[in-house]
Amino acid sequence: MTQYLGFDTSNYRTSLAYLDTCSGEHLITGELLPVALGEKGLRQSDALFAHTKALPVLSRRQFDTLGTREYRAVGVSSRPRSLPDSYMPCFLAGMSAAHVLGDAAGLPVHEFSHQQGHLASAAFGAKRLDLLHSPFLAWHLSGGTTELLLVEPDEHEIIRETLIGGTTDISAGQLIDRTGVMLGLGFPSGPELEKLADQSTLTKGFAVKVSDRRFSLSGVENQVKSRIEAGEIPADIARYAILTVLRAVLKATQQGLEMYPGLPVLCAGGVMSNRLIQQEMHRTFRACFAPAQYASDNALGVAILAAIREEGFEWTDRLF
Repeated sequence: MTQYLGFDTSNYRTSLAYLDTCSGEHLITGELLPVALGEKGLRQSDALFAHTKALPVLSRRQFDTLGTREYRAVGVSSRPRSLPDSYMPCFLAGMSAAHVLGDAAGLPVHEFSHQQGHLASAAFGAKRLDLLHSPFLAWHLSGGTTELLLVEPDEHEIIRETLIGGTTDISAGQLIDRTGVMLGLGFPSGPELEKLADQSTLTKGFAVKVSDRRFSLSGVENQVKSRIEAGEIPADIARYAILTVLRAVLKATQQGLEMYPGLPVLCAGGVMSNRLIQQEMHRTFRACFAPAQYASDNALGVAILAAIREEGFEWTDRLF
């Protein structure tokens, strides 16, 4: 059997995935959690409740599409990061569903971190699963995370991430989402803010200080508020926020490569779906990206990691 399922219940998206390692066929079924207009996020109790409501609806849609199949194992996101104290209640919804299914069908259930899933999904989407065989640098830029990672193969975890840089306060996704909400956009704001920024010809954001691959973005949020209060054009404000994130990421990446010269760079997380950030990261560092459906929160990554744990890396070499 070469077919796997994945579950991921992150802070803002419920997601199920299917993967066939023989054909490469895969399916992601997911939806964003509801956030009221003007709100900047969800409390964990509300997120857990929303996942609990969404899972039966999405699973029915997923299995209606797939029909009856035999599966080898299930992968699930059990925590945000691969650290002993890493925990968020929202992941309990996916874990419960995965373990009930696994117990009922007699399938092994493999737990991974949400971050590991992001990296595996991005590598799959970029057609670079070969990256998982050896060390590389990776950015995880999402609504709650802005981390520069050294990623290395690990016998048990498949991949092991070591934090080497990133933000010291709010994440890039928080800056972008908060900027969008202040401009009257929906939440999450990434795609809408990018469209608005495309109407601007602004060429520079704020030059954030980057030291030892780390930087702060909280002051930029205050600058955005000041620009809005001063009546600056919304498109310019949107582009200002995105360019500021880009400048910080470029500087931190350069410092990361000075520390680990020659390593490839993989970009994961919903913020890395931004076209401007992608273009500059690829031009400057030949960084690898995945299409948006593989960059944002999804369960495909943990299904991929479950397959690697069951079958080894051999099947990954057949796909691309």
